[in-house]
Amino acid sequence: MISIAESEFEEALQSTMLQEDMNYILKSHKNKKTTFHNFKNPELLERNRNRDTRNQLKSSNGTTADIYDQFYRDHQLLLKLFVILGVMPVVRSAPGIVTFSWKSYEMIYAFFLYIFTSSLVLRVGYERVKFIQTTEEFDEYIYGVIFVIFLVPHFWIPYVGWGVANQVAHYKTMWGSFQVRYYRVTGTTLTFPKLNFLIIVLFIGCVLLAVMFLYSLSRLLDGFLLWHTIAYFHIITMINMNAALFYINSRAIKRASHSLSACFKRDIKVECTSTLITQYRLLWLNLSEIFQTFGNAYARTYSTYLLFMSINIIIGAYGSLSEIFDSGFSFKVLGLIVLTIYCACLLFIVCDCANSATSVIAHGIQNTLLKIDLLRIDIHAQQEIDYFILAIELNPPVVSLQGYSVINRELISATISTIAIYLIVLLQFKLTIIAEQTYRSALTRTT
Repeated sequence: MISIAESEFEEALQSTMLQEDMNYILKSHKNKKTTFHNFKNPELLERNRNRDTRNQLKSSNGTTADIYDQFYRDHQLLLKLFVILGVMPVVRSAPGIVTFSWKSYEMIYAFFLYIFTSSLVLRVGYERVKFIQTTEEFDEYIYGVIFVIFLVPHFWIPYVGWGVANQVAHYKTMWGSFQVRYYRVTGTTLTFPKLNFLIIVLFIGCVLLAVMFLYSLSRLLDGFLLWHTIAYFHIITMINMNAALFYINSRAIKRASHSLSACFKRDIKVECTSTLITQYRLLWLNLSEIFQTFGNAYARTYSTYLLFMSINIIIGAYGSLSEIFDSGFSFKVLGLIVLTIYCACLLFIVCDCANSATSVIAHGIQNTLLKIDLLRIDIHAQQEIDYFILAIELNPPVVSLQGYSVINRELISATISTIAIYLIVLLQFKLTIIAEQTYRSALTRTT
């Protein structure tokens, strides 16, 4: 996806506006009555006057971007929560600009927090590994393996968090420029209703889910002491918050897509000109660029996230089925089932949010373009419609993890297929072992 710079955006708008003025002058010589009527049309006069005023705004100006950056104001609480967790130490360093620095106070805080939590994780990890080596219970062994794996995301933080913070900061800054351009083209301010309240609800839910999950494990599992939950709390909370982060960003992009489609449908009924279509085409490309930048910025985060969830689903499902074959159903088996469902739900949330946002971005715009009566517009407007449709086809809005994978519902199907294959292979080994043990027992009784 080619980035749309401020100079390119301005140049495209100016050239299309000049072309529209020339067409208007040519038409005025052919039909003076129509021209006189257009000058007397109060709605068009007001629209042109407001458009001239909005064209003075520059999306590259940080102060202007800060004024219209409603997305940052609504979701800045989410950014601060990730700073508190020490995962993504980005900061609003200037009006309209989000940056990351290895020397910032947020980064220093994240570094010392990471050292402190690492000492807890290593201590608990040592005890969990020692417990795995001493236990003879299969279900306890599976739980031990799972909760050693649950410690691994902590050591990914420098790679999936700090290592991509510059890209994340760039993605956040892009929203400010886009919202200025959105206002220039549509004449309305982009809003995100109830987003701030939703973030609070999701954060409280993520924390409560982590507390309940870890407390129940400390009561059910042997060797899982209550103080062990301290090492897991920030990890489980971070895992939950990453799903919430993906949901919030997908929801914001969906909201921007719906608003853009509604404004385009509204404006095209008033004046279906090549200038207007060009402006909306550039604006749509900018939104598609933001969506793709989101996937690239968080590529490390969600590639490891999806891999982590898939591994836990395989181990949890295998452990629960194996224990049912050996000893029947029990509360510990129920715990494994709950763990498997928990990881599967987080995997589904991420894939479904990406898929729903992808389907919305181009759908409303395409419907409006296809409903335009081409016989009632000039040749330049027809060409711009063709360019717009071509741009949508050549720049499909998808969440691509830097080309390695595309997050959508097809990824769920592929993951389920892979998990099913691994489970079948593992269960075949398990059934083979059970058959050998049964044969040996029968042979011992015979002799």
